[in-house]
Amino acid sequence: MHTSRSTRSIAVLGAVSAAAFLTACGSMSSGSMAPAFNQSSLPPTIQVPAGNKVAMETVGKGDITYECRDKANTPGQTEWVFVGPDAKLWDRSGKQVGKYYGPPATWESMDGSKLTATQLAVAPSGPTSLPFQLVKANPAMGSGAMTGVTYIQRVALQGGVAPAAMPCTTATKGQKQVVQYQADYIFWKAS
Repeated sequence: MHTSRSTRSIAVLGAVSAAAFLTACGSMSSGSMAPAFNQSSLPPTIQVPAGNKVAMETVGKGDITYECRDKANTPGQTEWVFVGPDAKLWDRSGKQVGKYYGPPATWESMDGSKLTATQLAVAPSGPTSLPFQLVKANPAMGSGAMTGVTYIQRVALQGGVAPAAMPCTTATKGQKQVVQYQADYIFWKAS
């Protein structure tokens, strides 16, 4: 009898320990459990050069504004022109960590540090989504999460292309349309 009670106690204790361990693992932020971002499946033109490592992964969710304007160097023709973004940046666990707005395109952390960047390359991502993008970061303003960022990639895109529901014509010139989008912004720093 004593042996079966000890065996049962050990089994219960083992089950409780395993449950506590799994609960602790489940309560960790998903950012610490997720594997590091892998850019190997991206077009080579938007891959970050060697010597840099991922510093922060965010998901941008928001709007992009377009305006119907004259087409550059094409008299009498019009087109939807990208005016600027307005999005919130979330970490992988769903906590807001910053915002993205423009013009000029600006990434700002909740700690107040922010930066602008220079576009290096774009590559098609899909017919109904913005293109992949690689930008080289300008020096950050303020100190915080954006300090030392070297590159930013825009990947995992959904939506954001110029409006299709309303045509851009000479009659609608000057009108603005807002479209929703989502994209992952991967921030890199020198390693």
